Amino acid sequence: MTTSPLKLASRLDPIKPSITLAVTAKAAKLKAEGVDVVSFGAGEPDFDTPAHIKEAARAALAGGGTGKYTDVGGTLALRKAIAGELSAVHRTTIEPDQVLVSSGAKHSLYNTFMALIDPGDEVIIPAPYWVSYPDMVMLAGGRPVVLETREDDDFAVTAEQVAAAVSGRTRAIVLNNPSNPTGAVYTRAQIEALAKVVVEKDLLVISDDIYRQLVYGDAEYVSIAAVSPELARRTVLVDGVSKTYAMTGWRIGYTAGPLPLIKAMAKIQGQSTSNPSHLAQIATLAALTGPQDCVAQMRAAFDERRQAMVRLLRAIPGVTCREPKGAFYAFPNVSSFVGKRSPEGAILDDDVQLCDWLVDVGKVAVVPGSGFGAPGFVRLSYACSMANIEDGVGRMARALATLR
Repeated sequence: MTTSPLKLASRLDPIKPSITLAVTAKAAKLKAEGVDVVSFGAGEPDFDTPAHIKEAARAALAGGGTGKYTDVGGTLALRKAIAGELSAVHRTTIEPDQVLVSSGAKHSLYNTFMALIDPGDEVIIPAPYWVSYPDMVMLAGGRPVVLETREDDDFAVTAEQVAAAVSGRTRAIVLNNPSNPTGAVYTRAQIEALAKVVVEKDLLVISDDIYRQLVYGDAEYVSIAAVSPELARRTVLVDGVSKTYAMTGWRIGYTAGPLPLIKAMAKIQGQSTSNPSHLAQIATLAALTGPQDCVAQMRAAFDERRQAMVRLLRAIPGVTCREPKGAFYAFPNVSSFVGKRSPEGAILDDDVQLCDWLVDVGKVAVVPGSGFGAPGFVRLSYACSMANIEDGVGRMARALATLR
């Protein structure tokens, strides 16, 4: 018997597969087998990409030339459009050469961490966090410093927590606003307090703004880069079209930041993926420069679904749920069900086992909070039909009621 010469890189040892993708894949597999499952797993709008965006891509295909390489960082026309839009939103001046277009905002974040982090550098990450932040930091050789937040504080990290966590190796803080998974939106006062610490402690802010146009009620998105020119110089803006324009599969994200960082990220991208899809860039240009009424229409639908999902979740005995003010997720606390026994006789020791049981027995798929650094919670996406929300939360309620 011979031993295999295959040895995987040790940098992968602490890395976990994306739990959101795993839940979505399990639900999809069951559906393919004919099982009736309602899935709240995917962070993906159920709307089709707006017609004018698809038409721009269709026209470009008919005209030819879209099957060619572009500049590694994206076409100049698209970078100009992105720079203009971000300059207006963040009240600063961003030039096209300060923009790098990548294959999704996840790719943008990966490039950012790879360009910034040396082995042993620390990045502050408030929890609950998007599942990939800590793993991306570790892949870059860094150490994620996770700061727990409180449900009663709407999951907002405080300036005092950040100041206390800073060490001589701290490079940056990740700010996801609005938040995935909680839907929390930072207030102006909270942003300004964090901004003071960022300057005092000489930090960078990696601002993940992918949900900034999906804010509801009296909440508002406040840009930390807009606080002052000093904050603008310290902020790396990560954004994209996936959530706002229902373009997840087009895979376009972008980063705006200091020119040396963008050049370093372009060097990484040039040796990994090169340019993102030319056709998707054309579609993105149409999204940013075309009519915006589609955004308002989708946001209004998400808001209606948000209110319905929160109302239904709060009606389940034993479940609490803060009001999500942005993105398209509810993040209820189901810790009262952890440790209970199912009708089949199994003890559900943690939220992962609870979620596995819900999909297998309750036929409803939700994502365990442990994957977001928040055990005892679950994430449900309301980027789905109202019928699915009513049916799926009803299934969840009936299943949880059988636990003892």
